[in-house]
Amino acid sequence: MDINIRPEVNILGVLRHLNYKPWFALAEFVDNSIASALQHRLASPGRPLRVTIDLYPEDGGRVVIRDNAGGIDPADFPRAFRAAQAPPDRTGLSEFGMGMKSAATWFAREWKVTTSVAGDAVERTVHFDIDEIRDNQRDTIHVREAPTEANSHFTTIELFRLNHIPQTKTLSKIKAHLSSIYREFLRTGNLELVFRGEKLTFAEVEPLVAPRASDPRGAVMRWVKKIDFSLDETHRVYGFAGLRAKGSTAEAGFALMRRGRLILGSADETYRPVEIFGRSTTHTYQRLYGELTLEGFEVSHTKDGFRWDGYEDAFLEALEAALSDGDLDLLKQASNYRLQPIADHRKPVEEAVTKVATSVEEHFDTVASRVIAQRSDDEEHIPDTVTQSRDFASINRSAQVVLEGEVWTVDLEATLEDGIPDWIAVGAEVPGAHSASRLPETRVKVTVSLAHPFSRKFLGAANENSEMIMAFAATIGLALALGKRSGAKSHSVIRRINELARETFSSIDGTEDKG
Repeated sequence: MDINIRPEVNILGVLRHLNYKPWFALAEFVDNSIASALQHRLASPGRPLRVTIDLYPEDGGRVVIRDNAGGIDPADFPRAFRAAQAPPDRTGLSEFGMGMKSAATWFAREWKVTTSVAGDAVERTVHFDIDEIRDNQRDTIHVREAPTEANSHFTTIELFRLNHIPQTKTLSKIKAHLSSIYREFLRTGNLELVFRGEKLTFAEVEPLVAPRASDPRGAVMRWVKKIDFSLDETHRVYGFAGLRAKGSTAEAGFALMRRGRLILGSADETYRPVEIFGRSTTHTYQRLYGELTLEGFEVSHTKDGFRWDGYEDAFLEALEAALSDGDLDLLKQASNYRLQPIADHRKPVEEAVTKVATSVEEHFDTVASRVIAQRSDDEEHIPDTVTQSRDFASINRSAQVVLEGEVWTVDLEATLEDGIPDWIAVGAEVPGAHSASRLPETRVKVTVSLAHPFSRKFLGAANENSEMIMAFAATIGLALALGKRSGAKSHSVIRRINELARETFSSIDGTEDKG
C-alpha cells in the first residue's frame, strides 16, 4: 500500500523552521492522541487515555511517543500523512491537519509512525526520511503492514536524528509545560501523561484566604471569583480568577485555554498583560492568577498563541472590569494586601528590645560588679581543646574550609546534657598537620549547651530556634578562634559571656522556659 504525500516535498523544508518550543511541538502529538481517544470514546476517569513520551539523547537523539487511543484508520492515511489536509471534524484539538507532520519535521530529519485500530488485525507503519524524500522528490510513501491482535489499538511515533536535542534544563521545562498545558485533562482523570517515566500532575494554586486589605480585622474571604463575559455573539470568555496565597514572580498570571487545552500562559510563561498586571515589581504581578477559556477565538497553527483579530483590547478592558466588579475586587486587594502589615513587623522587635533592656536594667549590675572586680588582664588564650560531651544525645557536626593554604576544621557540638554550667565552650588548636592533605590545620571546637537556662529561654517549644542559637554561638566561637590566631588573649571573654548568659539574659520574661 502506497500513499500520495504531494505537496509534502515542497513544504518539508519550511516546516523544519517553524517557531516551535519543544513542549508545544510535543503537545501536537498529545493533541492527536486526545482527539483520537475522544472520537472513539476511549478516555474516561476509570479508563484514561495513556500517553507516554520518552527521550533518548544518544546516537543523534530519539523521541518516542506512544498512546492507547483509537489509532489511525487506513482510510484516513492519505489525509493523515499529507500536510495541510484538515480533518472532517475541526471542533477538537486536531483542526489544521498539520500538527503531527509539522512537529515531527521540526523535531527530526527522520520519523516513523506505527498504528493499529481495533477490529483490524493489521499493524501499519509509515516511515519518513526527510532527506531521502527531498533528494529524490518522492510523491508517495510505502505503508508496511504486519499482523497483530484484532483488538489492539495504539499509535507509536518515533523521531530519529533530532534537529533539537533537549538538554537537562529544557527537559525540566518540558515536564512543567506539559503538566500546565493539559491540566484540565489531568484533573478529570481522562488523561494519564507520562514523561520520561514520570506520571505528570498539575500542582494547583493555593488561593489567598484573608480579610480585605482595607479591613484587616474583618471577615476572612476566599479570594477567587468566577469570570464570564462576552465581547459579542461569537466571542465568550469564562473561567476563574483569584489571588495566590503566596506571591510568585514566576508563576502568577493567567492561563488562556481553548477546548480544554492551554494555548497561552503555560508554566512560567503566564499571560500577564501590563494593562492589568503592571510591572514585575507590583504585588498584582505576583499574586493575580486564573484560568480563562476563550470561545470563538482562532489560534496560531502551532497552537501556542491566539489570533486576536483586533479583539485583545476589548478583551483586556472587559477582563479588568470583571476582576474589579462586585464584592471581590481582586485588583484592589492584590495592590493593597500584605501578608503581614508593616506595623506588625515592628511590634515583636519592639517587644524583644524592651525585654532585653529590662533584663539588663534588673540584673546586669550584680554580674558586672563581680566581673570588674576580677580585673582580668587577658593574659590567657582560649584553650586548645574542649572536653567532648559524654551525653549520648549530643549532636556533632564538622565543617572543613581551606583558607590561604591552611585547613580549618570546625567541630560544632550541641549538647542536651543537664547540669553543664557554661552555655558555650570554645577551643582552638594552634596549627598542626592535617592528616589527609598534610596542609597546616587549625581545629576549632564550639560546644553549646541547649539545656542551659539561656538556651532554654529562647529555643521555643519545639526547639525551632536552635539554628539561631547555634549560629550565634558559632559566630562567637569563630571570632575568638580568629583572635587567638592573631595573638589575642581572650579567654576571659568566654567566662564573662557564660556568666552573663546564666545570670542576666536567662531571666528575660515572656519567653517559654522548657526546664
